[in-house]
Amino acid sequence: MNLVEEFDQVIIDVNIATMDPTISKAYGTIENAALALKDGKIAWLGKYEDLPEFDTLSTPVVAAKGKWLTPGLIDCHTHLVFGGSRAREFEMRLQGVSYQEIAAQGGGIVSTVKATRLASEEELFVTAKKRLNALYSEGVTTVEIKSGYGLDTESEIKMLRVAKLLGEHHKVDVKTTFLGAHALPPEYKNDPDAYIDLVCEEMMPKVAQLGLADAVDAFCEGVGFSNEQTRKVFEKAKSLGLPVKLHAEQLSNLKGAELVAEFKGLSADHIEFLDEAGVKAMAASGTVAVLLPGAFYILRETQLPPIKLLQQYNVPIAISTDFNPGTSPVCSLKLMMNMGCTLFSMTPEHVLAGVTVNAAKALGLNDRGIIAKGMRADMVLWDITHPAELAYQFGVNPLEKQWIDGENVVI
Repeated sequence: MNLVEEFDQVIIDVNIATMDPTISKAYGTIENAALALKDGKIAWLGKYEDLPEFDTLSTPVVAAKGKWLTPGLIDCHTHLVFGGSRAREFEMRLQGVSYQEIAAQGGGIVSTVKATRLASEEELFVTAKKRLNALYSEGVTTVEIKSGYGLDTESEIKMLRVAKLLGEHHKVDVKTTFLGAHALPPEYKNDPDAYIDLVCEEMMPKVAQLGLADAVDAFCEGVGFSNEQTRKVFEKAKSLGLPVKLHAEQLSNLKGAELVAEFKGLSADHIEFLDEAGVKAMAASGTVAVLLPGAFYILRETQLPPIKLLQQYNVPIAISTDFNPGTSPVCSLKLMMNMGCTLFSMTPEHVLAGVTVNAAKALGLNDRGIIAKGMRADMVLWDITHPAELAYQFGVNPLEKQWIDGENVVI
């Protein structure tokens, strides 16, 4: 007598881009496949003809009709929660007004900080939810949200509370990052060390006590904070048991990537000015390179991140939107995939890995990002004929069905 398996749902007549690096075929492909779910996890996958016997009367079956299943997309670097808009500044820059002139008039990040401090939690929640919905509609099942536009204790905590609320009231799984060391607030403009003391001695302990952050980030740059100041932030994060990541080498090389690698950090992000020493350090520590083509595009940058060096040293490369009001107001991870190909000369397979398996690594998550037995069932079914279409075309949404934690969610 054959054993009848108990599944919660079965998908048949499907092609699967598993993104599992243990499968040698491109995209980790299994064609003419089937997949079964149980208790929010992937219970079985393989060729359709090998599908175990199950109760076809009581088990829901999805006939995919030859469409493609991928892991749910992961946006591993965003600033979704903020107040106000910088659209007028965008227009002014295009009319020839310099960033310095805009900043002198109270614009730039200072304007976002002011608007964020004034906004209520409800106002921040409503606007951020619209942005999260946009990502969700493109197949994003996990998203990271940073603070960093409050720059005082009360406002930073407010931002992180809103991000946590989004995760509680939305299907997308939200991971939060404390980014108090994002920029210098106006009240500390002549005393950055005192502000870093505030970040380390007051903000971060309160954030940790309230359980509001999954990680700690900083901006190590000439217009941000020095290597020494960033080290202080990382040391405090380590003492609180919080993993670190870093905005590094975006505009210059302050050896931020080497610093975050020293602390076994999750990721170094932007990294246009990363050198070989930084790449080697990241390779040794397992730190993921997170590329942010939206900011590269909006800022009209010309210094390309060292893609070939990263690949040479087998550093995992993730892709993210960096959605923010100033330098990347682009809320489309699929567009970032296309930009990864067109701006950074990556392949469609590389960018799909960048928003799935490698993006999961950038968040320290080992239960998602690939389609494999035992993994969390975060998956997207696409009406496409080949996975390369996901990076090739944008503006037309091929999303057919979506599962988050095993639940077939409604878009």
